Amino acid sequence: MQRADTSLDYGRRLQRVADHIAANLDAPLDLARLAQIACYSPHHFHRVYRAAMGETAAETLTRLRLARAATDLARTAFPVADVRRRAGYGSDAAFSRAFSAASGQPPDAFRKSHRLNLAARMSQGAHIMTIEVRDLPPLRIAAIEHAGPYAEIGRSFQRLAAWAGPRGMLGSTSYGVAVYPEGDHCNAPPPGRHVLVGLTVGPAIAGSDGVAIHDIPGGKHAVALHKGPYAELPRTYDALFAWLTASGEEPADAPLFEVNLNNPSNTPPAELLTEICLPLK
Repeated sequence: MQRADTSLDYGRRLQRVADHIAANLDAPLDLARLAQIACYSPHHFHRVYRAAMGETAAETLTRLRLARAATDLARTAFPVADVRRRAGYGSDAAFSRAFSAASGQPPDAFRKSHRLNLAARMSQGAHIMTIEVRDLPPLRIAAIEHAGPYAEIGRSFQRLAAWAGPRGMLGSTSYGVAVYPEGDHCNAPPPGRHVLVGLTVGPAIAGSDGVAIHDIPGGKHAVALHKGPYAELPRTYDALFAWLTASGEEPADAPLFEVNLNNPSNTPPAELLTEICLPLK
């Protein structure tokens, strides 16, 4: 029982750290401050965080900043220089190298690819997307509520990872899941509604510390497989709903959800696989 209590305490501490990093993306990383938030000595904090989260705090900050940069390039008209400074890079060359390593394209090329129309992008093989109708099994997830814009959902996943990491739940058998109340994947949820950000779990896992257990029904779904950065998901949603109008299928009165088939902390964005699952009647 003492070991379980210790894991719970680690999770609470790291959740505080995750919240702090996500809320201060524009601030320099202060490991001493993070250690203080986690109530660890600076000497031990680095190893504890890396063991639980699978990456260092600096890698977490860089990943979240570059993910935000991808969203800025794809969905805003911010000058690339402003996006670069916001991501914490002092030179165009350093930003281009880091962004290219993360996304597979330099910033200018990444932005340009998102200004092409959907048909052109798909014909050029900019991403791989398939749609099929499948009977899915039910899912059981441990989840927290995300109330902000979709572009900030990575922050909530990071907070959930801080809860799950000390419990040994970030292995290859657990998948990230996002459940949308009304299929709105680009904007903030409607008033009073929240996106559920979760991880698949087995029957022995119980919720705690703001993390609740939810069951997602199985059954007939249209499943669109997206390959590529999360910032490019909107075009796959567009393709899925275009397919729906021509398919003869009807959507069920149930929320759609995404399943992340690999881990963004150790997978290049160009190789990320996401299933968008739309319940059908």
